[in-house]
Amino acid sequence: MMIDETHDPARKSWVESANGHADFPIQNLPLGVFSRDGDSPRGGMAIGDMILDLSALALSGLLDGEALAAASAANGATLNPMLALGTGPRRALRKRVSALLSEGAAGKVQVESLLMPMREAQMHLPAHVGDYTDFYVGIHHATNIGSLFRPDNPLLPNYKHVPIGYHGRASTIRATGADVIRPQGQTKAPTADAPSFGPIAKLDYELELGVWMATGNDLGSPIPIAEALDHVAGITLLNDWSARDIQAWEYQPLGPFLAKNFLSTVSPWIVTMEALAPFRRAQPARPEGDPKPLPYLWDETDQSKGALSLELDVFLSSAAMREKGMEPLRLSHGAASNMYWTIAQMVTHHASNGCQMQTGDLLGSGTISGPKNGSQGSLMEITRNGKEPVELPTGETRTFLEDGDELSLAGHFTADGAVSIGFGECRGTVSPART
Repeated sequence: MMIDETHDPARKSWVESANGHADFPIQNLPLGVFSRDGDSPRGGMAIGDMILDLSALALSGLLDGEALAAASAANGATLNPMLALGTGPRRALRKRVSALLSEGAAGKVQVESLLMPMREAQMHLPAHVGDYTDFYVGIHHATNIGSLFRPDNPLLPNYKHVPIGYHGRASTIRATGADVIRPQGQTKAPTADAPSFGPIAKLDYELELGVWMATGNDLGSPIPIAEALDHVAGITLLNDWSARDIQAWEYQPLGPFLAKNFLSTVSPWIVTMEALAPFRRAQPARPEGDPKPLPYLWDETDQSKGALSLELDVFLSSAAMREKGMEPLRLSHGAASNMYWTIAQMVTHHASNGCQMQTGDLLGSGTISGPKNGSQGSLMEITRNGKEPVELPTGETRTFLEDGDELSLAGHFTADGAVSIGFGECRGTVSPART
């Protein structure tokens, strides 16, 4: 993706809340689906504290060509028809909207009538998810988790050769704010003679990125790595809620199942690949001695700019903290550059056997953790599986999430000479199990 006038750090918007906005300045313009007062869901763009109604914009007479085609395709409850158009129409719409929202733009009065306050909107999943795959590309997370159970051999032999993933459950993906209902499940304590069934005790979060597919491929036709990002619409924050006690009992021999499929939460705005152009950076060099991936997973251009300059944060607020008006506690802070495999490598490997990828497919990065304390992307790592509790400002402690806890993810892209952009919130509050 190319840097153009839409990324100009000097560009300001006549939408006052956009200028200096932490997530949605005019340089971002992410895509989402919203509704208001019971109206039908439809596509929109975020600008500051407002949402631009794309279906109304399509009828305004202010668009033509590919930009009009893209906005017209965003008039339903999902963005799938728009995403399926590919990069060209999406880029054309971004350029036209950026011009319409810029300071001094003609037609301000007409465009202003197409905006609504974000606080009045209900956000929905931006696309219908046909398939969901969760990867495991955070090498420090893999090492930390492996060290808890295999101290002498934390990383399995295949990790540095192939992007590891598993197929998740698309039907339980929800947009931010959905209740996190504590799951029930079969677990077995290490000292117990037999398993038991009931509400789980080790509810955890996982800090991840979600990758939204725009265009797919034909069954049997791989996606070359040099073309992989042409198939990607953009990214989102993803919290892959996890039941660690179920996971410990069930994961062998086939891997994640009920421990992972009860809920995954995403931030509702797709930050497009076009918006990310200023924040692409070189993939960190592999440590000396690590194997070079096989040729189908290696592209020099991808290595030179396949990573993202993105800082990630996790915050926890207990019910008691909110009652006292306390600010959430930051559990961790880290960088997306801790991903061992790039987004392009994930996409290419997924389709390398001829698997058909489709518009709206969602790929999770897997938990992104850093190498130091304070940068871990899960409580499993932070508390060492419950052995080292976290103390909250109220004096409460946490090893895993309790009922009433609110967990939120945040992420911001930063780069020299660019205006910082973000995702908006990715939040969920734990509620009791339904027995």
